Amino acid sequence: MVDDRVEETARIVVVGAGQAGFSVCAKLRELGHPGPITLIGNESHPPYQRPPLSKGYLLGETTEERLYLRPLNFYEERGIDLKLSTDVQRIDRSAHEIMLSDGLRLGYERLVLATGARPRRLPAQMGGDLDGVCYVRNLADINSMSHRFRNGQQVLVVGGGYIGLEAAAVSAKLGLNVTLIEATPRILQRVASPETSNYFRALHAGHGVKLIEGVGLKILRGDNGRIKVAELADGSVVPVDFVIVGIGVHPNVELAEQAGLEVDNGIAVDVHCRTSDPAILAAGDCASFPWRAERIRLESVGNAIDQAEAVARTIMGLSSGYQAKPWFWSDQFDVKLQIAGLSSGYDSIVTRAGASNGISFWYYLGDQLLAVDAMNDPRVYMVAKRLIEAGQSPVADLVANFATDLKSLLGAKN
Repeated sequence: MVDDRVEETARIVVVGAGQAGFSVCAKLRELGHPGPITLIGNESHPPYQRPPLSKGYLLGETTEERLYLRPLNFYEERGIDLKLSTDVQRIDRSAHEIMLSDGLRLGYERLVLATGARPRRLPAQMGGDLDGVCYVRNLADINSMSHRFRNGQQVLVVGGGYIGLEAAAVSAKLGLNVTLIEATPRILQRVASPETSNYFRALHAGHGVKLIEGVGLKILRGDNGRIKVAELADGSVVPVDFVIVGIGVHPNVELAEQAGLEVDNGIAVDVHCRTSDPAILAAGDCASFPWRAERIRLESVGNAIDQAEAVARTIMGLSSGYQAKPWFWSDQFDVKLQIAGLSSGYDSIVTRAGASNGISFWYYLGDQLLAVDAMNDPRVYMVAKRLIEAGQSPVADLVANFATDLKSLLGAKN
């Protein structure tokens, strides 16, 4: 166990008031840190959940207040100084200070960077600056585009990853005419098997979404600054009222770079979530960390929470190292996809039919189970998650046999 415990009076400053930043502060108080804690966010809202933005919130099924991770009195009661609508301009590592956008300098004994990520944007030369080009990342994004979701509107979704597919599903449910384009040969190509792609292709087609795969966007054209049509790489033209862009994200590493911290596909941290400056730690979408024989960055709520809590344990001198347990989910139409593990490097897929309309795809590398995609099958997901975290790999034939009791897989030999 690494003992980096700070003094009881040490000031902890957390930059980024998203899921990771909030979780660092909450865990520090839970572990008993009595010193001052400051949480700095550049949005005007207190920390909130982001996954419902492209689902329930966009559908109007949940209110803004229900997105908040905690009410404002939570921060007051726990002595967390919440500074909203505030940017951090610079880190002065030698003085252990940060410079804020309001001109103040704030000292720290430990600084945590939880700066998140931002959407990749279409360049202006492709029409990215036209009115009607939208992104799905924060509350301001959703609030600014919500008035566009009117029955019969023509929406083009650029990008066939999970964000794009979720946006397409919500748009279709609200009665819009939806076209989704994906430049690679199939949707979800970067993150899922052909079997999972086929499943969601059929799901969306069954709800009236027009999917165009293997065709990228050439340019967006407008009239008086407002978008009108999209020209695709194959020469076809799609009339549009607005566009939702979901082509990935950039980790927000600029503050770390300016401070001279090591950056490698995100702010590079060690197994204890420390950056190249041991007084500065990082967590969440902005941080890359050691994983087996490589360095990865996970964009998920689960990782944001787990890594943030690992940061708090490091600060409190309780760290035994961060062990990532990747899990993700996506809601589209009446399907809940739950993913356990990371599928990269797989060489075979095992399909397991589930009860009712459930189905799951199990990713193997040789005899090793890497990951599972479970659609409307929460029991499979829970068993698979336990198997992967325990390093157990049930025989593929047992998995494929619907008669195999799921619980028996937990006791199966590798």
